[in-house]
Amino acid sequence: MRFVLGDSRRALLRQPSFVKFWGSRMLSSSSFQMLSVAIGWQMYSLTHDAFSLGLVGLAQFVPMVLLTLVVGQVADRFDRRRIVYLCQIIEACVAGLLLYGNLFGWLGREQILLAAMVLGACRAFEGPSSAALLPQLVPKSILQKAIALSTSAGQTAQILGPSIGGLLYALGPTYVYSTATASLLVATILTWTIQSKKIERTSEPVTLSSIFLGLVFVRRHPIILGTISLDLFAVLLGGATALLPIFAQDILKTGPFGLGLMRTAPAVGALLMSIVLANFPLKKAIGLKLFAALGVFGLATMLFALSTNLYLSLFALLVIGASDVVSVVIRSSLVQLQTPDEMRGRVNAVNSLFIGTSNQLGEFESGTLAGLMGAVPAALIGGIGTVIVAGLWMYLFPSLRKIRSLSDS
Repeated sequence: MRFVLGDSRRALLRQPSFVKFWGSRMLSSSSFQMLSVAIGWQMYSLTHDAFSLGLVGLAQFVPMVLLTLVVGQVADRFDRRRIVYLCQIIEACVAGLLLYGNLFGWLGREQILLAAMVLGACRAFEGPSSAALLPQLVPKSILQKAIALSTSAGQTAQILGPSIGGLLYALGPTYVYSTATASLLVATILTWTIQSKKIERTSEPVTLSSIFLGLVFVRRHPIILGTISLDLFAVLLGGATALLPIFAQDILKTGPFGLGLMRTAPAVGALLMSIVLANFPLKKAIGLKLFAALGVFGLATMLFALSTNLYLSLFALLVIGASDVVSVVIRSSLVQLQTPDEMRGRVNAVNSLFIGTSNQLGEFESGTLAGLMGAVPAALIGGIGTVIVAGLWMYLFPSLRKIRSLSDS
């Protein structure tokens, strides 16, 4: 089997809708990263106020939390493909208005915050709807491979988006906004031309119980509950990447270039591993491999915490990104395969909320511990905590540990 074009890759390339989905996700995610960089830089340039800069992140985060339950209902009741491309159209309009505001000089603090809020709301709808759409595009037999390649699109966007956004912003904010607008319009066209498998939409009335049905479903299914809660606590404890500026300046004594390498390393590791998994999917002892990946994640975090050498730290960060993708692909596959299609929107919305919350709270937890104890103890405790959580969850969720293959689910 050749690595570059193995059987799995050829099987996916024969799925034109998946190819369009992958390209659309890459363009949409990269555009969002570019816009986030440009909005943050421009807000600080206009206000020179750290609080206003913090409000930009809050404006993007709050809609995701507030809209989670609504997003799930919408994704299960309406055409997911249509939801995704409507979100991308709105995002393109927001980028276009930011471009227009720069060209004519009326863009200010309030307009930037409103743009960030609308972008956050669109991403709140687009993320779960896109995740729920993927199983409609490929046969179940290659879903794990599709998730791995889809994950690679997200990781590639995390590498390219901020870099391109920063380079374009050096030329001027209009270059970022015009590029993002064009990219989002192309992403919209790709999504619009996707042909997905037709499914029966739910006709149940909208009630308070139906709104919370995603949470109820997760609670009643141990494998899904174990999978999602494992992600919440593992990411919550393993937030060492939030401390990278401290490690770069105070511990490794490296400059901005070294910090840039450290920020890129986890995404590079994740991208490489996602390509490997797309060509060589996991087939045996899935449950044990999930917990093993989390164990490696925790150990690599501990190695990073104790390292005083830039190259060793970069290696640890590469392993952190690679091991995280193994667990992400397994967890995503289990959630998709364990959830009936009529519930995927609501369950993916709950999953997105948990992931988003754990990322934010993980950064807060790491920052708070670092402020109280120092960066090295904070990162070390996070790594130890991740290993402990992996062991505890193996005991609390034996059905998750005993999964042999994704076909079992």
